[in-house]
Amino acid sequence: MTRDFRLLATGQALSWLGNGFQTVALAVAVVTTGGGARDLGLVMASSVATMLVCTLFGGVWADRLQPQRVMVWSDLIRFAATAGIAWMFAVSGYQLGLLCALSVVSAGAGSFFTPSMVALKPMLVPADRRQSANATLSMLQTACGIAGPTLGGITVAAFGAPAGFAANAVSFLLSLVAAAMISVRTERGPRHPMLAELAAGWQEIRSRDWLLGGLFGATVYHIANGMILVLVQVVAIERLGGAHAIGLIAAAEGFGGFLGAAIGMRFRPRRLLRAGWLGLMLMPVWALSYVWPGLLVAVMAGAVIGYAGLIFFDVAWETAIQDNVPHQMLGRVASWDYVTSFLAMPIGNALAGPMSERFGTDRVLTCCAAVLFLAAASQLLIPGSRTLTRTPACRPETQPAPNPSTVSN
Repeated sequence: MTRDFRLLATGQALSWLGNGFQTVALAVAVVTTGGGARDLGLVMASSVATMLVCTLFGGVWADRLQPQRVMVWSDLIRFAATAGIAWMFAVSGYQLGLLCALSVVSAGAGSFFTPSMVALKPMLVPADRRQSANATLSMLQTACGIAGPTLGGITVAAFGAPAGFAANAVSFLLSLVAAAMISVRTERGPRHPMLAELAAGWQEIRSRDWLLGGLFGATVYHIANGMILVLVQVVAIERLGGAHAIGLIAAAEGFGGFLGAAIGMRFRPRRLLRAGWLGLMLMPVWALSYVWPGLLVAVMAGAVIGYAGLIFFDVAWETAIQDNVPHQMLGRVASWDYVTSFLAMPIGNALAGPMSERFGTDRVLTCCAAVLFLAAASQLLIPGSRTLTRTPACRPETQPAPNPSTVSN
């Protein structure tokens, strides 16, 4: 891999690791200072709402400026906000309003960072190495998703919640340095009104059946998965052994994700997107294992199988977008992609309780598993999803982008 890609991977790994520290620190800090679940939910909801509002605009700016420039400013703002949270809990005491405000600032900056990183990734490696690069980042993210909360828990237990926030702030600073050292540059075209550029990004999606169908399929998928992610925690606590079971299952999910990324690095079918959707059809195995046979060992095996398919799909999906969407539109397309997930997942989370109370947990899990399968399998009815072929010579950044002034809302 190139020097620039190694810088991106290093910065991202440190940032993902730091996020694990904050996940633990936030829950501990709020609950132990008397805030409780209501305050914690308000802080988390504020962050999600901010991401919903800001992500599309983050995609526009990722396509207007050099992506690493946006990433540097985003990391600087997140460093300041997270350091402010650490200072608040260490010095001035718990203030819900200030915590929500700083969380909103950090989430808003993150909404600009993510589309920029997506736009930057394909610039750092040759076209025939994109799949491997995506798999490498997925592997790192999975590993950090396991190591971060573990190290965060140890740190917070030993030194308190402010130390967890401080560690995350430092990770943003290190990510900033890595992004600033990336040397690659790309040409940027003339700017147009914000809404016109947003509409141009949506038009880019509409012009490709596999991309439009994939976004709608992902929306349905995430609603069902949002319900599953709530209900499986309840099942693990009530039937499988509580916190011990949750830890083992999380480890199995992480191992499955690592395995899926490793497969994505080495398995190179010409019709990669079709293979990705086939891999995603393994996720129902994980959901159904909670219902039958309902044993911890079976759930762990289902987690390995399902998450391997999920992460392999992520690699295939990102590679397809990078190969076939003009580079100057990548930030906006990525932002529309993320917004569908942000919208759908909370809906599923909110429906989990009422649906399980009315129909029963096992029945809802079974139905949601069927929805996961159908959301993935239905994509194979779309011609582009079945036939899209990888060609290493594909250089979408050379294709002209649609003129936003000609795109209607």
